[in-house]
Amino acid sequence: MNIIGLQTLVWQEIQRFLRVWIQALVSPWINALLYILIFGVVVGSRIDTIAGVSYIDFVLPGIVMMNVIGAAYMQGAFGLYFKRFARHIEEVLTAPFSYFELLLGFVTAGVVRGLLVGLGVYVIALFFTTATIAHLFLFIFYSVAVSLIFTFIGLLVGLWSDNFEQLSVLQTFVITPLTFLGGVFNSVSMLPEKAQMIAKLNPFFYFVDGLRYSMIGVREANVWVGFSLIVGLIVGFGGLTWYLFYKGWRLRS
Repeated sequence: MNIIGLQTLVWQEIQRFLRVWIQALVSPWINALLYILIFGVVVGSRIDTIAGVSYIDFVLPGIVMMNVIGAAYMQGAFGLYFKRFARHIEEVLTAPFSYFELLLGFVTAGVVRGLLVGLGVYVIALFFTTATIAHLFLFIFYSVAVSLIFTFIGLLVGLWSDNFEQLSVLQTFVITPLTFLGGVFNSVSMLPEKAQMIAKLNPFFYFVDGLRYSMIGVREANVWVGFSLIVGLIVGFGGLTWYLFYKGWRLRS
């Protein structure tokens, strides 16, 4: 494995989003702060506890997950598309990388950005909530695993897109709505019975529920269903992304 080249690629991608740190890091932190203040402090003060915990502690994991998803997706999508747009991808393709190493470099940068944003949201939350972590290993697992999934999805969109506007289509019309419907601000038990069944078909519900369990020990979903879904998505999207990299789809002119 080309360790030096891989490190260089990862550091180049990390430096790219650090150069726009206000947009890449501060902006999601500010958005998370507003969610915490409005939904957690203002609205939460008028809502009774949910599953034995305060409302702000209940919604915090969803806010963290929402920002991890957004950061990882944007890093994958914009990182790859910008290299295609500026023709920098040709320099990377001529370097002594295997396709797996190339993919690993992009994915590592996406996970790093997702974790940095998630960690920043957690630190901000310390000033307003107890922000506990009941199961540290699961907290790390769900944060890294979901970052992987959405970095892969971002890379697929980065390959498919023909302009910068298309990069935001999936996030605007799919990711954001499904995240909000995934139990970020409410318990699934609050919904009518039929709506609960529909909510449990939403994969984002399992992402939020998993991180919520790791932080406050409250779970509404079947743990094995959520775990199987996450592993399946990593394998599926990861395999598809590697295959398209291997074929050079929209990478080689």
